[in-house]
Amino acid sequence: MDEKITFCKGGGCTAKLGPAALQRVLGKIPRKYDPDLLIGYDSSDDAAVYRVREDLAIVQTLDFFPPMVEDPYLFGQIAATNALSDIYAMGGEVKTALNIVCFPEHYDMNILGEIIQGGTEKVHEAGGVLAGGHSIADADVKYGLSVMGTIHPDKIYPNDGGKEGDCLILTKPLGVGIVCTANRVQAASEAAMEAAIRSMTTLNKYAASCLGNYSIHGCTDVTGFSFLGHLSEMLGEKYSALIDSRQVPYIPQARQYADEFLLTAAAQRNRNFLGDQVEFQMEDFAMEEILFDPQTSGGLLIALPQEEGEALMGDLLKMNVSGAIVGEITEKHSKKIIVK
Repeated sequence: MDEKITFCKGGGCTAKLGPAALQRVLGKIPRKYDPDLLIGYDSSDDAAVYRVREDLAIVQTLDFFPPMVEDPYLFGQIAATNALSDIYAMGGEVKTALNIVCFPEHYDMNILGEIIQGGTEKVHEAGGVLAGGHSIADADVKYGLSVMGTIHPDKIYPNDGGKEGDCLILTKPLGVGIVCTANRVQAASEAAMEAAIRSMTTLNKYAASCLGNYSIHGCTDVTGFSFLGHLSEMLGEKYSALIDSRQVPYIPQARQYADEFLLTAAAQRNRNFLGDQVEFQMEDFAMEEILFDPQTSGGLLIALPQEEGEALMGDLLKMNVSGAIVGEITEKHSKKIIVK
C-alpha cells in the first residue's frame, strides 16, 4: 500500500473537545422532558436509554475519531471497540451498528476497506450486526460507529449511581494516551505499543459479562476525559472519592514517557478543568499525568458495595480481565477526589 494513514492533530479520544468547552455549550441547550427518556445527557452518561415498553429499553450511542495508529485495520478495530464500549458501560447488549466514515477522496480506497473490515469484525465479536452507515468526503480520515443495544429498564447502570462506601474497580490499565503520544514521535517501545493496542482492541464485553450477579450501583467507561474526569462525573455533587495510586493499573512504560513530558494537550485540558477538585497527597508527577491521561477505548470504572468487590475481582480474573480495586466512594469533602 503506497499511502499510509498518518496522525491527525489529535487521534483517538485525545481528539475530543475539552470538558470545559462542552459544559458551556450543553448548558445552553433547551431540554425537553420525556418520561421514557431514562438516561439523557444531564449526567454526562455514556449513552442514551429510551424505554419502549415496561420490560425493554433501547440504548443508543455513537463515537468516532481520527487515527491514533498507522495500521488502517487496527484503527478500525480500535474505533469500533471504543464505540461499542458505551453499550456495555450501561449494562446493555449490542444489537446493531452503523458505520460513520470521513475519508479523503484521493486516498487509496483499499485503506477504507481495511478500516471497515477491522470495525466490522469487532461488531461481530460483540454479537451485533453491521446494518449500514454514512460516509462523506473529508480532508482527514475519521471513523466510528453509531450503536444500538437493548436493556431491561430496571437493570441500567447509570454513571452517577455510586453510593458512599462503594469500592471502585477499574478493568483496564491507564496510559494509552501517553504511549500513543510517545509513539507519534517514535519514542515508544514495541512492548508499550503492543500493550496499548491490546487494551484498545479488547471489548469491554468480557468485563461486563461478569457484572450481572453483583449489586452494581454505577458504571462508566474511561475515555477522553481521563480516569479522574470520568470518576468526577460518577461522583456528581453528592460524594467524594479516595483513590490509592499504588493500586491503579497502568502500562509500565507510560510512567517513563510522562517523566519525559511526552504528554497530550487533552490531558492538560483535563487537568485545567479538574485541577482544583483534586488533592494529590503524594509527589508523583508521572502518576498525576497517568490519572489525567485521555484513554481511547478504556476500561470500565465500576462502583459496587465493598463486600462484593473481591468476589467480582475473582470473576474478572477468570475472564482474563486485568482489573484492580483502586479506591472507594466517601462522604462529600472539600475536594471531590483525594489521591494518596
